[in-house]
Amino acid sequence: MLVVATAGHVDHGKSTLVRALTGMEPDRWEQERRRGLTIDLGFAWTDLPTGETVAFVDVPGHERFVPNMLAGVGPVPAVLLVVAADEGWMPQSAEHLAALDGLGVRHGVLVVTRTDLAEPAAAVESARAALAGTSLAGLAAAPVLVSAPAGEGPAGEGLVQLRAALARLAAAVPPAETSAPVRLWVDRVFTIHGSGTVLTGTLPAGTLRVGDELALASSGRPVRVRGLQALGGSVAEISGVARVAVNLRGIDRGQVRRGDALVCPGGFQVTGLVDVRVTGDPATALPGQLQLHVGAAAVPVRVRPLGADTARLRLARPLPLHVGDRGLLRDPGRNHIAGGVRMLDVAPPEMPRRRGAAAARAALLAELDGAPDLVSELRRRRLIRRTELVTMGVPAGDMAAVAGDWLADRSWWRAQQDRLRELVEAHQREQPLDGGLPSATAARQLGLPDRALVVALATEPLTLRDGRVTTGAAALPEPLRLRTEQLLAELAGAPFQAPASDQLAALGLGAAELAAAERAGLLLRLADQVVVAPDAAVAAVAVLAELPQPFTLSQARRALSTTRRVAVPLLELLDRRGETRRLVDDRRHVVAAGDG
Repeated sequence: MLVVATAGHVDHGKSTLVRALTGMEPDRWEQERRRGLTIDLGFAWTDLPTGETVAFVDVPGHERFVPNMLAGVGPVPAVLLVVAADEGWMPQSAEHLAALDGLGVRHGVLVVTRTDLAEPAAAVESARAALAGTSLAGLAAAPVLVSAPAGEGPAGEGLVQLRAALARLAAAVPPAETSAPVRLWVDRVFTIHGSGTVLTGTLPAGTLRVGDELALASSGRPVRVRGLQALGGSVAEISGVARVAVNLRGIDRGQVRRGDALVCPGGFQVTGLVDVRVTGDPATALPGQLQLHVGAAAVPVRVRPLGADTARLRLARPLPLHVGDRGLLRDPGRNHIAGGVRMLDVAPPEMPRRRGAAAARAALLAELDGAPDLVSELRRRRLIRRTELVTMGVPAGDMAAVAGDWLADRSWWRAQQDRLRELVEAHQREQPLDGGLPSATAARQLGLPDRALVVALATEPLTLRDGRVTTGAAALPEPLRLRTEQLLAELAGAPFQAPASDQLAALGLGAAELAAAERAGLLLRLADQVVVAPDAAVAAVAVLAELPQPFTLSQARRALSTTRRVAVPLLELLDRRGETRRLVDDRRHVVAAGDG
């Protein structure tokens, strides 16, 4: 479906032209038909000779209804720009063109009407002059001339040519991405008895299906699609670009309004702060308070200029946005369109309150063109979740995550690995008995939001053990190694006789020293202040296997020639390792020698 907005001055016959093309009345309100003045958005459609369907969003031309006009053109990819031969280019035509140019609309047809009332040459030339240098400059090359459109023939010449031009336009407009996340800007809300709340809008991309779970962007409230209509008929699904009516379950009419949006959950960044590139008036000349028009929405914003053509906008209420989205800034007091904006960053960082912060931000934004780009986003953000990129409208493709769904700029990630190694080595020099840098401390020192990132960074020569990052080169300080070896020599003749606390103290082996010796594999700690040789557990299994199975604690103690202080934690260790099994009567058996 081709969807076009019909724009132009109030007296240029837009609605009459739509009626002639479609046989439908676009002006919905009795007041509009009585006054011959389009006040609100009108809708109509027709089939072209090629079989393509074209839907028209007829927007108001009068300056008092500019907000309604902007709500209609915002989501529409093409325009039917109407100029009357007997009136020529008018101020309101310029207002419409400024809006379309600010929104970056490039496709359309220039129509000169009422050629039966005046020679069209002057109107064509004035339109060409106005279009020059705008996004719609190409329309001037092939204007379509139409007389008072009461039908084909002398009273309505040019309609066949206009239909042909619309068919060429339908072929020229790039196809929408049907798999894109849905964002339907609401331009009309009403209630049907027995059906409930119905919303209408222009679906620019994506696919809507009956039964879909969506959300209202303004509140995050989940809703379900109860029914769909397009061009007056019910459909099970529809893809953009299309005019669509959505019957919702679970919401009242008063809970949604024009300018709201139906969105795929997680498909858009619902944000109240954006950095934009400005076209039109210089950013530095913009008033501090303006109105932002995006899609069918109109939201007051506070403007902070950053550079000559960049600004930060703080929205009065959040909108669902993507990088690259276009909008308009309008001064309601002067009824003046200040210019177009393109979203450069829909999740910008807060700026520090220091001199030069705005200029630094402007310099960074100068590198961006508004096209979503993964490499650029990662270079600026360094680290971001894949899901966050999706909501921002930045395709992540099949790029591998560094951890979980975290994506990272490669050069920054390599620098973080080097930095982690430096931190670990410094920690080991300063606290050699500490067993490595705690992963939580590493995450804090590196400014990482997730400990899983530390795990991913701890590659060779780093290792992660018991929540601490260490290097393979870590070794016991020489004095501690010598004291530990002296203890092992004393245990050589009695491997299951753990030294007493005073003996350990005499050797200078406190809790930290014993823990370090155990990590180095020189001792086996059974309990606090209970240490034995590192191979004592293996030797104990060999001794216990020679006992009649099962055996008691007392039998084990005597066989190992040790005390209860050592035997109890030693047997509990063997139980945990699965080398012995404790029975209900507190006896044990060696698993290799038992039945299981």
